[in-house]
Amino acid sequence: MEKALSIALIGYGKMGQIIEKMALERGHKIGLIIGRRNTADINKANFSEIDVAIEFSTPDSAADNLIKLASCQTPTICGTTGWLEGYDKISRLFEKNDSAFLYASNFSLGVNLFFALNKHLAKLMNPYQQYQVKISESHHISKKDAPSGTAVTIAQQLISSLDRKSNWTMTDPTDEDIKITAFREGDVKGSHTVEYSSEIDEIVIAHHAHSRAGFALGAIIAAEWLADKKGLFQMNDVLGLTSF
Repeated sequence: MEKALSIALIGYGKMGQIIEKMALERGHKIGLIIGRRNTADINKANFSEIDVAIEFSTPDSAADNLIKLASCQTPTICGTTGWLEGYDKISRLFEKNDSAFLYASNFSLGVNLFFALNKHLAKLMNPYQQYQVKISESHHISKKDAPSGTAVTIAQQLISSLDRKSNWTMTDPTDEDIKITAFREGDVKGSHTVEYSSEIDEIVIAHHAHSRAGFALGAIIAAEWLADKKGLFQMNDVLGLTSF
Protein backbone atom coordinates (compact mmCIF):
# COMPACT_ATOMS: atom_id res chain seq x y z
CA MET A 1 0.00 0.00 0.00
CA GLU A 2 1.44 3.36 -1.06
CA LYS A 3 -1.00 5.84 0.47
CA ALA A 4 -3.60 6.10 3.19
CA LEU A 5 -7.15 6.14 1.82
CA SER A 6 -10.28 7.94 2.88
CA ILE A 7 -12.86 5.12 2.88
CA ALA A 8 -16.64 5.31 2.98
CA LEU A 9 -18.33 2.33 4.62
CA ILE A 10 -21.77 1.59 3.20
CA GLY A 11 -23.39 -0.71 5.74
CA TYR A 12 -22.28 -0.86 9.36
CA GLY A 13 -23.25 -4.29 10.58
CA LYS A 14 -20.81 -6.91 11.81
CA MET A 15 -18.81 -6.86 8.59
CA GLY A 16 -18.72 -3.07 8.40
CA GLN A 17 -17.40 -2.83 11.95
CA ILE A 18 -14.67 -5.40 11.32
CA ILE A 19 -13.68 -3.63 8.10
CA GLU A 20 -13.49 -0.33 9.98
CA LYS A 21 -11.16 -1.79 12.63
CA MET A 22 -8.85 -3.44 10.10
CA ALA A 23 -8.80 -0.40 7.80
CA LEU A 24 -7.71 1.83 10.68
CA GLU A 25 -5.03 -0.69 11.65
CA ARG A 26 -3.70 -0.49 8.07
CA GLY A 27 -3.42 3.30 8.33
CA HIS A 28 -6.58 4.33 6.47
CA LYS A 29 -9.23 6.88 7.46
CA ILE A 30 -12.96 6.21 7.64
CA GLY A 31 -14.34 9.32 5.99
CA LEU A 32 -18.02 8.36 6.07
CA ILE A 33 -20.26 5.67 7.53
CA ILE A 34 -23.60 5.13 5.80
CA GLY A 35 -26.32 3.07 7.46
CA ARG A 36 -30.02 2.53 6.78
CA ARG A 37 -30.98 5.90 8.23
CA ASN A 38 -28.62 8.14 6.27
CA THR A 39 -28.48 6.75 2.74
CA ALA A 40 -29.42 10.24 1.51
CA ASP A 41 -25.87 11.22 2.48
CA ILE A 42 -24.57 9.29 -0.54
CA ASN A 43 -24.12 12.33 -2.79
CA LYS A 44 -21.33 14.03 -4.70
CA ALA A 45 -20.76 16.72 -2.08
CA ASN A 46 -20.22 14.25 0.76
CA PHE A 47 -18.11 11.91 -1.39
CA SER A 48 -15.85 14.53 -2.95
CA GLU A 49 -12.98 13.62 -0.61
CA ILE A 50 -13.64 9.86 -0.53
CA ASP A 51 -11.07 7.68 -2.32
CA VAL A 52 -13.07 4.43 -2.34
CA ALA A 53 -16.34 3.02 -1.00
CA ILE A 54 -16.82 -0.42 0.53
CA GLU A 55 -20.44 -1.62 0.25
CA PHE A 56 -21.57 -4.37 2.64
CA SER A 57 -25.24 -3.63 3.27
CA THR A 58 -28.29 -5.82 2.60
CA PRO A 59 -29.78 -7.38 -0.56
CA ASP A 60 -32.74 -4.97 -0.53
CA SER A 61 -30.63 -1.81 -0.28
CA ALA A 62 -27.44 -2.63 -2.21
CA ALA A 63 -28.68 -1.77 -5.71
CA ASP A 64 -29.94 1.69 -4.70
CA ASN A 65 -26.70 2.38 -2.84
CA LEU A 66 -24.62 1.36 -5.84
CA ILE A 67 -26.61 3.53 -8.25
CA LYS A 68 -25.89 6.53 -6.02
CA LEU A 69 -22.22 5.62 -5.68
CA ALA A 70 -21.87 5.38 -9.46
CA SER A 71 -23.30 8.89 -9.82
CA CYS A 72 -20.76 10.09 -7.23
CA GLN A 73 -17.99 8.66 -9.46
CA THR A 74 -16.60 6.88 -6.40
CA PRO A 75 -14.57 3.70 -6.98
CA THR A 76 -16.60 1.04 -5.20
CA ILE A 77 -16.19 -2.53 -4.08
CA CYS A 78 -19.32 -4.47 -3.16
CA GLY A 79 -19.62 -7.66 -1.15
CA THR A 80 -23.39 -7.69 -0.68
CA THR A 81 -25.09 -10.67 -2.33
CA GLY A 82 -28.67 -11.28 -3.39
CA TRP A 83 -29.12 -8.28 -5.73
CA LEU A 84 -27.40 -9.47 -8.92
CA GLU A 85 -30.42 -9.09 -11.21
CA GLY A 86 -29.33 -5.44 -11.38
CA TYR A 87 -25.62 -6.13 -11.92
CA ASP A 88 -25.46 -5.33 -15.65
CA LYS A 89 -27.32 -2.03 -15.28
CA ILE A 90 -25.20 -0.91 -12.35
CA SER A 91 -21.94 -1.94 -14.00
CA ARG A 92 -22.86 0.18 -17.04
CA LEU A 93 -23.52 3.15 -14.76
CA PHE A 94 -20.02 2.92 -13.27
CA GLU A 95 -18.55 2.72 -16.77
CA LYS A 96 -20.70 5.63 -18.01
CA ASN A 97 -19.51 7.76 -15.09
CA ASP A 98 -15.86 6.88 -15.75
CA SER A 99 -15.48 5.24 -12.36
CA ALA A 100 -14.46 1.79 -11.06
CA PHE A 101 -16.52 -1.10 -9.71
CA LEU A 102 -15.57 -4.48 -8.29
CA TYR A 103 -18.18 -6.96 -7.11
CA ALA A 104 -17.27 -10.25 -5.43
CA SER A 105 -19.56 -12.79 -3.83
CA ASN A 106 -16.73 -13.41 -1.37
CA PHE A 107 -13.63 -11.29 -0.70
CA SER A 108 -11.75 -13.90 1.33
CA LEU A 109 -8.36 -14.55 -0.21
CA GLY A 110 -8.74 -18.25 0.59
CA VAL A 111 -12.15 -18.44 -1.08
CA ASN A 112 -10.84 -16.80 -4.23
CA LEU A 113 -8.02 -19.33 -4.37
CA PHE A 114 -10.74 -21.97 -3.83
CA PHE A 115 -12.62 -20.52 -6.82
CA ALA A 116 -9.51 -20.95 -8.99
CA LEU A 117 -9.12 -24.53 -7.76
CA ASN A 118 -12.81 -25.23 -8.40
CA LYS A 119 -12.58 -24.03 -12.00
CA HIS A 120 -9.45 -26.06 -12.66
CA LEU A 121 -10.86 -29.24 -11.11
CA ALA A 122 -14.11 -28.88 -13.09
CA LYS A 123 -12.15 -28.77 -16.35
CA LEU A 124 -10.32 -31.94 -15.32
CA MET A 125 -13.59 -33.66 -14.42
CA ASN A 126 -15.49 -32.70 -17.58
CA PRO A 127 -14.70 -35.92 -19.53
CA TYR A 128 -15.71 -38.20 -16.64
CA GLN A 129 -19.49 -38.24 -16.76
CA GLN A 130 -19.75 -41.03 -14.18
CA TYR A 131 -19.06 -38.40 -11.49
CA GLN A 132 -22.07 -36.46 -10.23
CA VAL A 133 -21.35 -33.08 -8.67
CA LYS A 134 -23.15 -31.28 -5.87
CA ILE A 135 -22.55 -28.24 -3.65
CA SER A 136 -23.34 -27.68 0.00
CA GLU A 137 -22.97 -24.50 2.03
CA SER A 138 -23.56 -23.50 5.64
CA HIS A 139 -23.85 -20.05 7.22
CA HIS A 140 -25.12 -18.32 10.36
CA ILE A 141 -28.86 -18.09 10.98
CA SER A 142 -28.94 -14.33 10.29
CA LYS A 143 -27.77 -14.61 6.68
CA LYS A 144 -30.47 -13.10 4.46
CA ASP A 145 -30.04 -15.03 1.20
CA ALA A 146 -29.89 -18.72 0.34
CA PRO A 147 -28.03 -20.16 -1.36
CA SER A 148 -25.07 -17.93 -0.60
CA GLY A 149 -23.58 -15.78 -3.33
CA THR A 150 -20.40 -17.82 -2.97
CA ALA A 151 -22.29 -21.05 -3.67
CA VAL A 152 -23.90 -19.48 -6.73
CA THR A 153 -20.46 -18.40 -7.99
CA ILE A 154 -19.17 -21.96 -7.48
CA ALA A 155 -22.16 -23.34 -9.40
CA GLN A 156 -21.67 -20.88 -12.25
CA GLN A 157 -18.04 -21.91 -12.52
CA LEU A 158 -19.04 -25.57 -12.70
CA ILE A 159 -21.68 -24.89 -15.35
CA SER A 160 -19.12 -23.06 -17.51
CA SER A 161 -16.73 -26.04 -17.40
CA LEU A 162 -18.97 -29.13 -17.26
CA ASP A 163 -20.70 -29.76 -20.60
CA ARG A 164 -23.35 -31.92 -18.93
CA LYS A 165 -24.55 -29.18 -16.56
CA SER A 166 -26.62 -26.13 -17.49
CA ASN A 167 -28.33 -24.94 -14.30
CA TRP A 168 -28.29 -25.06 -10.51
CA THR A 169 -31.22 -25.81 -8.23
CA MET A 170 -32.09 -26.17 -4.57
CA THR A 171 -34.90 -28.64 -5.29
CA ASP A 172 -34.92 -32.02 -7.03
CA PRO A 173 -32.20 -31.91 -9.72
CA THR A 174 -32.42 -33.22 -13.26
CA ASP A 175 -29.33 -34.66 -14.96
CA GLU A 176 -28.48 -31.17 -16.22
CA ASP A 177 -28.77 -29.53 -12.78
CA ILE A 178 -26.27 -29.01 -9.99
CA LYS A 179 -27.89 -29.43 -6.57
CA ILE A 180 -27.07 -26.79 -3.95
CA THR A 181 -27.96 -27.57 -0.34
CA ALA A 182 -27.96 -24.63 2.08
CA PHE A 183 -27.86 -24.85 5.88
CA ARG A 184 -28.45 -21.99 8.33
CA GLU A 185 -27.21 -22.75 11.83
CA GLY A 186 -25.65 -20.99 14.82
CA ASP A 187 -22.90 -18.50 14.03
CA VAL A 188 -21.23 -20.41 11.17
CA LYS A 189 -18.99 -17.94 9.36
CA GLY A 190 -19.19 -19.76 6.04
CA SER A 191 -18.45 -23.25 4.74
CA HIS A 192 -18.60 -24.43 1.11
CA THR A 193 -18.08 -27.94 -0.24
CA VAL A 194 -17.98 -29.33 -3.78
CA GLU A 195 -18.33 -33.10 -4.06
CA TYR A 196 -17.86 -35.31 -7.11
CA SER A 197 -19.15 -38.83 -6.47
CA SER A 198 -19.29 -42.04 -8.48
CA GLU A 199 -20.15 -45.62 -7.59
CA ILE A 200 -16.54 -46.35 -6.68
CA ASP A 201 -15.13 -43.16 -5.14
CA GLU A 202 -15.53 -39.44 -4.47
CA ILE A 203 -13.47 -36.27 -4.71
CA VAL A 204 -14.20 -33.41 -2.29
CA ILE A 205 -12.84 -29.86 -2.04
CA ALA A 206 -13.95 -27.50 0.71
CA HIS A 207 -13.37 -24.11 2.27
CA HIS A 208 -14.27 -23.33 5.90
CA ALA A 209 -14.02 -19.78 7.24
CA HIS A 210 -12.98 -19.49 10.89
CA SER A 211 -13.84 -15.78 11.24
CA ARG A 212 -15.10 -12.79 9.29
CA ALA A 213 -11.62 -11.25 9.39
CA GLY A 214 -10.67 -12.97 6.13
CA PHE A 215 -13.59 -11.34 4.30
CA ALA A 216 -12.72 -7.94 5.76
CA LEU A 217 -9.02 -8.16 4.91
CA GLY A 218 -9.78 -9.17 1.33
CA ALA A 219 -12.23 -6.28 0.96
CA ILE A 220 -9.65 -3.78 2.18
CA ILE A 221 -6.94 -5.19 -0.09
CA ALA A 222 -9.39 -4.91 -3.00
CA ALA A 223 -10.20 -1.31 -2.04
CA GLU A 224 -6.50 -0.42 -1.91
CA TRP A 225 -6.02 -1.93 -5.36
CA LEU A 226 -9.13 -0.30 -6.91
CA ALA A 227 -8.84 3.25 -5.57
CA ASP A 228 -6.87 4.71 -8.50
CA LYS A 229 -8.47 2.67 -11.31
CA LYS A 230 -11.36 2.97 -13.75
CA GLY A 231 -13.38 0.09 -15.17
CA LEU A 232 -14.99 -3.17 -14.08
CA PHE A 233 -12.94 -5.72 -12.17
CA GLN A 234 -13.05 -8.99 -10.24
CA MET A 235 -11.01 -10.42 -7.38
CA ASN A 236 -9.06 -12.43 -9.95
CA ASP A 237 -7.63 -9.12 -11.14
CA VAL A 238 -6.64 -8.10 -7.62
CA LEU A 239 -4.93 -11.42 -6.92
CA GLY A 240 -3.39 -11.92 -10.35
CA LEU A 241 -5.46 -15.04 -11.03
CA THR A 242 -6.66 -13.94 -14.47
CA SER A 243 -5.24 -17.07 -16.12
CA PHE A 244 -7.79 -19.26 -14.29
